[in-house]
Amino acid sequence: MIRDLILKNRSYRRFYEEVDIKLETLKELVDLARLSASARNAQPLKYILSCEPQRNSLIFPHLVLGRYLPDWSGPCEGERPSAYIIILGDTEISRFVDYDAGIAAQSIMLGATEKGLGGCMIASVDREELRKALEIPPRYEILLVLALGKPKEKVVIETIGPSGDTKYWRDSKSVHHVPKRPLNDIIIE
Repeated sequence: MIRDLILKNRSYRRFYEEVDIKLETLKELVDLARLSASARNAQPLKYILSCEPQRNSLIFPHLVLGRYLPDWSGPCEGERPSAYIIILGDTEISRFVDYDAGIAAQSIMLGATEKGLGGCMIASVDREELRKALEIPPRYEILLVLALGKPKEKVVIETIGPSGDTKYWRDSKSVHHVPKRPLNDIIIE
């Protein structure tokens, strides 16, 4: 059951942009993060939710979705995310946020997958420009942006080849391939 959910939870970068995601759905996803573990239970994370096209258009230009795809400049109009959740660290609560952000992001993405959505955790963000665009106060550190939508692409997992290259790639049919190390290669006895 959880394995199936994890296998479906891929990093999607192209979406059916016209498929709306409601604000209530975003709140339900953030509630999963709220209920997740937090280092020292400090709960320093805050969230900006966006599901309106006008606000989404303020966020999108400050993101890089697919750095390993040099011939692709990102999703075109109509294939962009329908919603975003920006994960912030409240520096007045704690500066120890890295683990919390990862746990929260994974909880949100698994919840989105369960709802038939997909997304991508984006750390490649022009943080200062995004801060300006959304007028985010300086006390909040921009940690991750989660792009969400109804996936418009196929993503497949495959075993890493003899070269050991872990970079994802797209084939001539735009199928997104994600190489993973074999289980025996990651367990140290």
